[in-house]
Amino acid sequence: MRIKWVMPAAAAVLAMSLVATGCSTGRDGSVASKEKVPANTAPVKLKIMQEGSGVPSPENDIIKKELDKKLGIDVDMSYTQGITEYLNQLKVRVAAGDYPDMMLLDLTTLNDFSQKGMLLDLTPYLDNKLKQAKDFMGPSLLKKGVINGKNYAITRIADVPFGSYWIRKDWLDNLKLQVPQTLDDLMAVSKSFTENDPDGNGKKDTFAMTGNGMDFSAFSPIFGAYGVGLPGAFYIKDGKVVDSYHDPSMKDALGYIQKLISSNYVDPQIMTNKGTMGRDQAFQGKAGIVYSSWTDMGKQEFINQYKTINAKAEWIQISPPKGPGGQFDNSFDSEKPSRLLAIPKSLEKQPEKLQKLFDLLNYVSTKEGNQLVMYGIQDRHYKVENGKIMLTELMAKEGNYFHYYQFTGRPNEEYLKTKFPNEEPMIKFSLSLARIKSFGSSVLPPAGHNAADAGRFANEELIKFLYSKRSLAEYPEFLNTLDTTFKYKLLQDEAQKRAKELELIK
Repeated sequence: MRIKWVMPAAAAVLAMSLVATGCSTGRDGSVASKEKVPANTAPVKLKIMQEGSGVPSPENDIIKKELDKKLGIDVDMSYTQGITEYLNQLKVRVAAGDYPDMMLLDLTTLNDFSQKGMLLDLTPYLDNKLKQAKDFMGPSLLKKGVINGKNYAITRIADVPFGSYWIRKDWLDNLKLQVPQTLDDLMAVSKSFTENDPDGNGKKDTFAMTGNGMDFSAFSPIFGAYGVGLPGAFYIKDGKVVDSYHDPSMKDALGYIQKLISSNYVDPQIMTNKGTMGRDQAFQGKAGIVYSSWTDMGKQEFINQYKTINAKAEWIQISPPKGPGGQFDNSFDSEKPSRLLAIPKSLEKQPEKLQKLFDLLNYVSTKEGNQLVMYGIQDRHYKVENGKIMLTELMAKEGNYFHYYQFTGRPNEEYLKTKFPNEEPMIKFSLSLARIKSFGSSVLPPAGHNAADAGRFANEELIKFLYSKRSLAEYPEFLNTLDTTFKYKLLQDEAQKRAKELELIK
């Protein structure tokens, strides 16, 4: 995504370093200050709550110190690991009236809080107080934070896709096989990887495929080969809104995966694997195909891990297999905000604090501020050589948490190439893969439809189909239950309405 810097760096420094009550940035980037404040004015404390882990203590937080110094603030970041646990803790805190000044929300909670009047409507502030942030995010992304015509969220620029199938090239070489190009090839290679001793240890102790199966991502290129999105996805097909459950090709995709599983080509733990468990089993030589991201497979630290186990191991990225529905790696919501950040309505009663929060959001949206939260401090975390940013060794040691401060996002392709120069070929490969464009992040569950219950039911039934606990002949019955008992038709109608609003269909 191309980012337009809306304010020269020098002006940004000037605008954000002025510590003054009523100080604001004009539409043209000028600074307006209504009254002077003594130099010893205490910094304004901003409490921000996010999901996350692995962050340093405040006294060791380099980015916090820089932002505090530049903006006259005291950023107080709190984190909880795991989105479910985070949201639970946030709701307890909010119920007690202890609101953070800015908080991460998922779409469902954003809708709930906004309907209850708990959130600040940002619409009146976008063209003046939040102009830098608004221009940085862009109109398309901003729409993702709109509920009932009002903007309730700072929408962090969407991430780019990182994933693909990875395969053991040394196993292919051992068995004199080629990289699979089609679904038939993938089935044949899976058979050989399972039955023909690809690691040469004289034992039948390998599977073809592993990964994390509960979200079905381990099979996403197979769904893509049938032109089907991941379970639960909404997308446009032949000019019409389609959801993957009702896509006529879903049943065929499930049938193919069912055959892989019934033939014992798939790691039996695939549906209970979490986090990096699937990848770790692949590294241990238990399987030769895994769906994973280059960030978990291609970095030197991970190459060293699997080379330590087996020096001959060689993992390579491969394109998705061709099938009757095309050749798609998976479905991907390219405009799904990676984070939704909301501000409580109560903060409008504290205009000085609200202005400082706006200053923070604007600053990280300028070239200088965004560069700080991407790459850290010049000559410590990076150097500029011939106009190009070159990261230092300290960046790798100290910069793993900087992304939490990228409140409005970052220009992803520029960032990835700069931060991971050795992995650039893998980044380009992943970005080059065709994906079904989904838009589910824009569809709010309507009243009467419980998305969590429907999703849980659908996952359970799909797993039954995959493991032959339920005949695929009963798939229409599954859809009928989904549509009636779980009122999925309401969600389909909402998706149809949203697709028209986004001009995806006429």
